Amino acid sequence: MRFPPTRQPQRFTSVTMHPDTPPPQRPIDQLADDVAALQHQQTIAWHEADKPTIKHPGDALYELAIEQHRRNFDLWHVEDQARAPDAPDAVIADVKRRIDGLNQQRNDYIERIDDYFYQRFSLLAAGAEAWNTETPGAAVDRLSILSLKIFHMREEAERSSADAGHRARCAEKVAVLEQQRQDLTVALQQLLDDLAAGKKQMKRYRQFKMYNDPELNPAIYGARAGDGETTR
Repeated sequence: MRFPPTRQPQRFTSVTMHPDTPPPQRPIDQLADDVAALQHQQTIAWHEADKPTIKHPGDALYELAIEQHRRNFDLWHVEDQARAPDAPDAVIADVKRRIDGLNQQRNDYIERIDDYFYQRFSLLAAGAEAWNTETPGAAVDRLSILSLKIFHMREEAERSSADAGHRARCAEKVAVLEQQRQDLTVALQQLLDDLAAGKKQMKRYRQFKMYNDPELNPAIYGARAGDGETTR
């Protein structure tokens, strides 16, 4: 996979997808590579204060992938606030609630990405007897996290205040992470090719997150009812 040089992200523009608009049929070949490259470019852009969100006009999948990646980006940096050794309890409590909200949104976008692919592929392989344990949306999420890991590990590999041994170890980890991203990109593309060819069913697996739902989390509905019940 080829990625643009660091600090030189490619520019995209975008328009919000209308819920009643059928998703554009972006060519399936190289789709996984395109999404991984977009995440890489956006990771760089968001770390530069003067760079706006990279978007793509009228492209439903890119729109969803960018929004999903943004939740992982925000989660990464919000979690760092709680890990600061001098973080007060009030900050940690606030961060925990923000993490819960962002993680819910992250999973919602994973499922929306799967909805996109389900709409596109479900009729092509309705009778297929094979399917994956991981959905395309889950793979896109893993690619997103790898993009963030690579960026921050590369920062450590290039940090001038670190000793040579630290930089060398981090450079080795960058190489491993990049290989993992390459492997996952290939695997995702193979899955998309199989879905397009009708060799595998496109299935959607729902997370049904309970912790943010006031009807499902007893710590919330128990407190609301005033009984203090917290047993699941």
